Amino acid sequence: TPKMLTRKIKLWDINAHITCRLCNGYLIDATTVTECLHTFCRSCLVKYLEENNTCPTCRIVIHQSHPLQYIGHDRTMQDIVYKLVPGLQEAEMKKQREFYHKLGMEVPGDIKGETCSAKQHLDSHRNGETKTDENSNKETSEEKQEEDNDYHRSDEQVSICLECNSSKLRGLKRKWIRCSAQATVLHLKKFIAKKLNLSSFNELDILCNEEILGKDHTLKFVVVTRWRFKKAPLLLHYRPKMDLL
Repeated sequence: TPKMLTRKIKLWDINAHITCRLCNGYLIDATTVTECLHTFCRSCLVKYLEENNTCPTCRIVIHQSHPLQYIGHDRTMQDIVYKLVPGLQEAEMKKQREFYHKLGMEVPGDIKGETCSAKQHLDSHRNGETKTDENSNKETSEEKQEEDNDYHRSDEQVSICLECNSSKLRGLKRKWIRCSAQATVLHLKKFIAKKLNLSSFNELDILCNEEILGKDHTLKFVVVTRWRFKKAPLLLHYRPKMDLL
């Protein structure tokens, strides 16, 4: 009977699987170590790795000198935590909004951000820091150029072969690419969509070993979890997105 097949599980029983070992709170912005797949709050892990290069749980060496390059956002885990813990997502979003509003900054993800922009504009006038549009644009351009000078060329690189496994899409003229290991599956989707003149990158699925990859997975994470001990290049397939019922 349906009653026999249904069993209630208390949140307490699964807390150990959805909490951060560093702060003992529920995972916020869940981030996974690519070497061992242990997960922590991003802020907790980043702070910990400022002085350490090992996983807080199993003590495996993440990387001798650049451990921060070998962690990745775990969207699936974060979605699970938000679904299991009532009110957690709403409370966290409220805290983030209050934080950015307090600093007078635009809230990331907001399309307009009118409230934050107005406050920032007002504060700048009050402090006598008003700048002309020309100077402001010039400074922004210089800062942008300084940030982009490296183009991730000093990052660990990954060789990839992008194959099409659907008759509904054409293959790429140049299917062999090499890019930063910190690039994500989303970057590849945008790259393919641009090359194939697709209206949206959301129309694509990218697979490795016949498994659909999450858009936030870094290529380093894919290599470690799906292509370990296999020779380069990393073989990925793309196809039109399939809506699973």
